[in-house]
Amino acid sequence: MRVAAIDCGTNSIRLLIADVDESTGMLTDVVRTMRVVRLGEGIDRTGEFSTGALERTFAACDEYAGLLALHGGPALRFVATSATRDARNRDAFIAGVRARLGVEPDVIAGTEEAALSFLGAVRGLPPELLTLPVLVVDIGGGSTEFVLGEALPSHSISIDVGCVRMTERHLRSDPPTSEEIARVETDLAVALDVAASAVPVGDARTLVGVAGSVTTVAAMALGLSAYDPSVLHGAVVTLDQVERVTEQLLAMTRAERAALPFMHEGRVDVIGGGAMVLRALMRAYDQHEVIASETDILDGIVYRLVAPQT
Repeated sequence: MRVAAIDCGTNSIRLLIADVDESTGMLTDVVRTMRVVRLGEGIDRTGEFSTGALERTFAACDEYAGLLALHGGPALRFVATSATRDARNRDAFIAGVRARLGVEPDVIAGTEEAALSFLGAVRGLPPELLTLPVLVVDIGGGSTEFVLGEALPSHSISIDVGCVRMTERHLRSDPPTSEEIARVETDLAVALDVAASAVPVGDARTLVGVAGSVTTVAAMALGLSAYDPSVLHGAVVTLDQVERVTEQLLAMTRAERAALPFMHEGRVDVIGGGAMVLRALMRAYDQHEVIASETDILDGIVYRLVAPQT
């Protein structure tokens, strides 16, 4: 069975077209691709999508429409997350997506976003890596999801901190100043306390991190000469490594970050903020290592399309 999923977040829009073995539930990627469109650019300040952000996102939708047609026009679910939840003018976004892809975007709540991320991450990793319960953390552009569970999620919350939101709100210098960094840390401390009040993070025996902030930090910690998903998926990174990488990223200029061989061009501006979220949560929740996962909400959307009860 061939199905497709699109995840449209604050920073990127991603497409997965996959063949699913209905007897085993195994996924085989046909297309997995990403475009950084920064849909949520400025939204923390203005509360609205900018014209430029919508144009970039619609251009990616046009590209994805061509890929979907090329691969047989599979059943598609389009999920929109943090930025779209926040935007006053989201009707313009929804209409533009519908016109290009023929589907209504599902503007999902943070709780569903968390559950889909958990499903995609936990099913996509080798079981021997996971000691239950597992805490899956999805560091996005505008929000971060925390979800604890075993076979299924038991507790989850979405909080409004992410790599784009923290960067636009505080990290404005090149490189950021110590005062800017301190302001991010203050925001994160408050947000992480809120998350811990809803999710019993102290019960977690394994921490799994999904999305580009985590995998990029892992790539730097491992000293990769290029971004390699096959190496990064399931890679274990210690808190000491996260501490070191975060300090290095925050000390770099934009040009120095852009020159890193594993750095996606769309993550150059916001990776410092994303690394700070990862560092802060590992410190706050006494987690000494994180497992990076290349499977995430996209995979979770596909699993739900095939088996809605999961």
